Amino acid sequence: MNAELTTLILSAITISCLHTATGPDHYLPFIVLSRSRKWSMSKTIMWTIICGFGHILSSVVIGLIGVVLGWELSKLTMFQDLRGNFSGWCLLVFGLIYLMWGLRQAYLNKAHKHFDVYDSGDIYVYNHKHGEVVYPQDRTKVTPWILFAIFVMGPSEPLVPLLFYSGTQRSTFQILVLIGIFAVVTALTMVVMVLMGTFGYSFFNSEKIERYVPAIGGAVVTVCGIGMVFFGW
Repeated sequence: MNAELTTLILSAITISCLHTATGPDHYLPFIVLSRSRKWSMSKTIMWTIICGFGHILSSVVIGLIGVVLGWELSKLTMFQDLRGNFSGWCLLVFGLIYLMWGLRQAYLNKAHKHFDVYDSGDIYVYNHKHGEVVYPQDRTKVTPWILFAIFVMGPSEPLVPLLFYSGTQRSTFQILVLIGIFAVVTALTMVVMVLMGTFGYSFFNSEKIERYVPAIGGAVVTVCGIGMVFFGW
């Protein structure tokens, strides 16, 4: 395995694991639904994996747009001699843009999906801002299929530049490896967090770091781009 692919794999693992573990919405609903509906462990894991792959599918669909763009760009004659360096710069620029966007999102503290558990054992989803303590007026009761829909509509954007880079290299193997790694790590992290919560292990307070996850994802991609451009990774 060459250094370039190793770097991309480590970036995909870092992004998917961090994105999943620091977002309570990736595991809390499954823990609550499992307890309130008295699901078996196998059913809990099944729904976790179903929703996890729905989340992965939407990320991959967006990522494949990056693959197509990179693949088409690599066909240009003027691009052939500059392909490696140019794609590395694209990765670096995308990472910086995503980092700035993530910091701006954290600063603006825009509303995002939030899950709340009630004494009845029911769980509701609504728009919420970090630090906001307001009783939600517009909320939806969560069922397994609503949860699946929420995951499908919430992709992980940092996967896009990684797949774009592989597209510019016209490497089908690289693309499949990155998608596979991203899928396995995301689903595995979700299952591990759900099992930990089901057996009563407490989680660290992730609200503060959750706010900066997009910026951290951008930073990971930026570091990857810097390595590709300046250090020959």
